[in-house]
Amino acid sequence: MDPIKKTIPLFLAFLLGAVFAFAQEGYSKGDGHFFQYDYQSAVTAYETDLLKQGLTDRQWFNLAESYFKTKRYEKAAEAYINLHKKGAVMEPHHLNKMMQCLSKTSDKERKNAFLATLSTNFDKELLENMDFNNNLLENSSGKTTLDFEVFNLEGNSAQADFAPAFYNKKLLFSSGRIQQKKGRATSQEGFLNIYDANLKPNGQVGTAQPFAKIPASKFHKATPYFSQGLNSVLFVMSNTEDGELAFDSKGKNALAIGMQTLDGSFRLLLKDLSTSFYYPFYDEASGKLYFAANFDDGYGGTDLYFVYTNNGQIMSAPINLGPRINSPGNEIAPFIFEDSFYFASDIFYGLGGMDIYKSNIEDESFSIPINLGEGINSQEDDFGLIMRNEGDGLLGYFASNRLGGKGKDDLYGFKVDEKPGLKTLIVKGKTIKPYKSSETISKAAIRLLKPDGTLLSETYSDEEGNYRLEIPWENEVVIESSKERYSLFRKKLSEEELNALENNGYDIEIALYDDLVEEKEGQKVVKMDDFFFEKGQTTLTPQIQQELDKVAFFVEQFPSVQLRIETYTDSRGGSSTNFRLTQSRSDAIKQYLLKKGVSPTNIIYSIGYGEEKILNNCTNGVFCLEVLHKKNQRSLVVVLNDNVLFD
Repeated sequence: MDPIKKTIPLFLAFLLGAVFAFAQEGYSKGDGHFFQYDYQSAVTAYETDLLKQGLTDRQWFNLAESYFKTKRYEKAAEAYINLHKKGAVMEPHHLNKMMQCLSKTSDKERKNAFLATLSTNFDKELLENMDFNNNLLENSSGKTTLDFEVFNLEGNSAQADFAPAFYNKKLLFSSGRIQQKKGRATSQEGFLNIYDANLKPNGQVGTAQPFAKIPASKFHKATPYFSQGLNSVLFVMSNTEDGELAFDSKGKNALAIGMQTLDGSFRLLLKDLSTSFYYPFYDEASGKLYFAANFDDGYGGTDLYFVYTNNGQIMSAPINLGPRINSPGNEIAPFIFEDSFYFASDIFYGLGGMDIYKSNIEDESFSIPINLGEGINSQEDDFGLIMRNEGDGLLGYFASNRLGGKGKDDLYGFKVDEKPGLKTLIVKGKTIKPYKSSETISKAAIRLLKPDGTLLSETYSDEEGNYRLEIPWENEVVIESSKERYSLFRKKLSEEELNALENNGYDIEIALYDDLVEEKEGQKVVKMDDFFFEKGQTTLTPQIQQELDKVAFFVEQFPSVQLRIETYTDSRGGSSTNFRLTQSRSDAIKQYLLKKGVSPTNIIYSIGYGEEKILNNCTNGVFCLEVLHKKNQRSLVVVLNDNVLFD
């Protein structure tokens, strides 16, 4: 049973209104069957009309969807493709259905060809999501790395059972099951109600009963969520006025969201006669109420939204979660657990009709949603996942119409040691300057590569220096970072190091060339504080070594630099003696740098100039203060290839 349509009430008044509206453009019996969700009969009727008088574009779309619902995917694909070729206006959800059909017929080449022509119709976030998930599913064969068993609940019925929610030591869920009334069984198929059942230690449930905390009514109630903080159950319900169904001007009855507090008071939260709301979820931490809705300005079918609340009171207009989460398909059933946002989507690159995805919540943004893989997901519809800590592990539930169930949709449970899903590698942190960690670097390129150099992913740091990369799991990667006039960062990370990154940031340090050099005496030199040798000595004092360490760091950051060491003295003493002294001092500097790891290929020359270049008037025979003589006692490390280093 379709997890979207299953919560839309089938009311005769709506159907009559629909029939009247379509009578003006060639009404077909297929239309009546289609809008009653009798897709097999719709196919038969539409195919009959096709032989007689043909179909309108709208009816072709209905036929294509009817083929899809009855799993005749090749015929559905041909119908959508023909509509696309003739220039019919295809909404995003039509494009999604067409791509789903091509996926299900295993026509990969044809699917990729259409993707190439349709890429401009899709948001860049959708294409990024698709590429990531295709790569993830291909590399992992769709299987989770965790070993756990998914089990069918004993309390399932032959009808639809879906939308599980935790309620203390019970499980709430929606069902269209048969109920006992006045001593006889009455089928309530098409009528949805909320049930509860006791949870057993093994994860199974006891006997299900209609949930007594919500007053009984003759209209739909479904997709419950219990909020402990609000002491309330949120759920969807048919729009009513004065105890009767309420319709919009087109004869449509939609679904509203209500909140029943357990002390007995009821509050209507979201209502729009032309818009249906589904699957409420209240986040205790943020006070946001999440839900699915079919607003006209969405990205496809049903999208996920949230509103700000104050103790359950709506405080804002609905806010769309955006194209990172929403797609041309249908998104439903939001759920948050330990900073992970779970939802279901029938976007075309999944494993089946509707799959469950996980996105990490980071500040106010979402990461790429990741398919949870086989086990949780199947080739059919899987949706409505919930999870909580239970003992030493996790207990979770979801709904699926996979093969082997008891009804149209069944509830399934699972117990697992950690959050299920396909394993990915997340590397995130800041780009900073190594000598000033408080100074971040924006627009730096960060890349993850395989050890053989194959690019896995690339991004750029934001204005605050933050970056984030996520890829399908690799046991070993190389991380690189670069920016114009900055040093190149490159490091290989082992499997052990990658596992340690799971909940930790990884800051990247790159140095700005212009921070480490300066102009002196008409040439570019490594930036150092002034230092002085003892009179007549070549010994490197700790203070001199501290400054020379800056040169070693500079070469480490820019390993292709070519250097010349220059040492000078003042005019005092003999000229030849001063030449020998400064040459020995330059050689001592060179030897120290070599011991610190600087390569001999970096040091092109080490020269002593003696008293050759006096910077002031303190020449031979001129009386000068000591401070003036010291200006001539200096050592410089000149960058010889400064003008070509970044060409």
